Amino acid sequence: MSRSEAVITIGQQPLSIEQVIAIAQQHVPVALPEDDAWQQRIQRGADFLDQLLEKDGVIYGVTTGYGDSCLVSVPRHQVDELPIQLLRFHGCGLGENFDHVTARAIVVTRLVSLARGFSGVSLALLQRLVWLLNHDVIPVIPAEGSVGASGDLTPLSYLAAVLIGEREVYYQGKIQPTAQVYQQLGVTALKLRPKEGLALMNGTAVMTAIACFAFARAEQVSRLSSLITAANVLALQGNPSHFDAVLFAQKPHQGQQRVATWIREALQAEVQSQAQSPRLQDRYSLRCAPHVIGVFEDSKVWLQQMIENELNSSNDNPLIDPEGLRVLHGGHFYGGHIAQAMDSLKIMLANCAELLDRQLAQLVDDKMNHGLPRNLTGASAARLPLNHGFKAVQIAVSAWTAEALKQTLSASIFSRSTECHNQDKVSMGTIAARDAIRVAELTEQVLAACLCASRQALYLRFGEQANYSVTLQQLLDWVAQSFDYVIEDRPLQPVLYVLTQRLQHLEWQQQSTG
Repeated sequence: MSRSEAVITIGQQPLSIEQVIAIAQQHVPVALPEDDAWQQRIQRGADFLDQLLEKDGVIYGVTTGYGDSCLVSVPRHQVDELPIQLLRFHGCGLGENFDHVTARAIVVTRLVSLARGFSGVSLALLQRLVWLLNHDVIPVIPAEGSVGASGDLTPLSYLAAVLIGEREVYYQGKIQPTAQVYQQLGVTALKLRPKEGLALMNGTAVMTAIACFAFARAEQVSRLSSLITAANVLALQGNPSHFDAVLFAQKPHQGQQRVATWIREALQAEVQSQAQSPRLQDRYSLRCAPHVIGVFEDSKVWLQQMIENELNSSNDNPLIDPEGLRVLHGGHFYGGHIAQAMDSLKIMLANCAELLDRQLAQLVDDKMNHGLPRNLTGASAARLPLNHGFKAVQIAVSAWTAEALKQTLSASIFSRSTECHNQDKVSMGTIAARDAIRVAELTEQVLAACLCASRQALYLRFGEQANYSVTLQQLLDWVAQSFDYVIEDRPLQPVLYVLTQRLQHLEWQQQSTG
């Protein structure tokens, strides 16, 4: 069965980062388990809440106000209105909207958590979330307004509002009022049960969805940074022995060794026989590339574990135990793990950007590039005085790198006491995740520029007929789909934009692993 024909069932087995991205980006359809035991567990949680209400039990966020207002009792005849009030007063998000794909990932991530059966929601709510995904009716969600505890309340209010037919959705390539789309499709808005507004909003779905993409994009950055390094070692007549297997066996970081292997394998071709630099040791941006990129490769295990643990958790409050029939009050909405993962990840990404920025600086500088034309221009001798090749691109890469480095200040250290000091220690996980995506975007811009420059440099050094390793040739062919050599100066913005878009859509990652 091909990926496009597959259906991913949500509710019994843990979901992976890759599956979240497949659902969000490739529109792989989703389903709920048909298993009777799973459906009965969902129903038990909802029924238990009903029983407590009948007994006039005190349930946070159901018969009480929210947060610091938990001491305010809500009369039984107003309980049904409380979820609507919650989602409406949280409708204050600002900033740019999450794009369609990220918003899809947010819906997926919330569905995964609620389908675990510890949130007291109805099967009908889970079915409606599945319907939104499979019909691609996706909430429009502003990116700003969450401190990452008590979960992603404000952005997730936009998901809750769509379920009751309010606010706006992405549908058929444009933003439309939810009520209008429901009417067009003959769909009735959902009536939220007493805890369902809180269950939808009080969790870490937004930061976790963003983290899934940040992680996948970092994997792509890591692999491409390694291959670009190999290309630049060749173009600069560097020393391949810097990546020797025996050398790297002496420092047993497996991820670092993996990067050295990628570079070493990419260098295995006839062009190695070309003259090497008179420098015994290359500058650090070439020689130490595995030590820079390898930090992410060695951190992948714990980063993925943190993200996928959060993804597959019940992270609202209170939880409803469908087996022991208890209400469990806690703080699982706190996004500390995602905050730590994203604060760390963005530093690793920015370091890759800086590494490639330094390599590009060598390529364009005829005092360091061992005979390549100044600024990598391909102009003829007669036209050389007029042409400046990659001069401005190198300046732009420096700017993008500086901005990426500036974004690496940890968001998690900026906890703010909010909501009448009830939320007096918060994670800032959503801001950390948004920072990580921004650093990924900037790093991808650096990648796009360096992919073009490296292909240009290899052409200027070896011409068209050089014999490269299979992996390096595949990369050069992939770049060639968007970039032609710069002979006479021309604006490169269109090429860089297209390449950046391809990177943001994980095109290389999916090609190399598919």
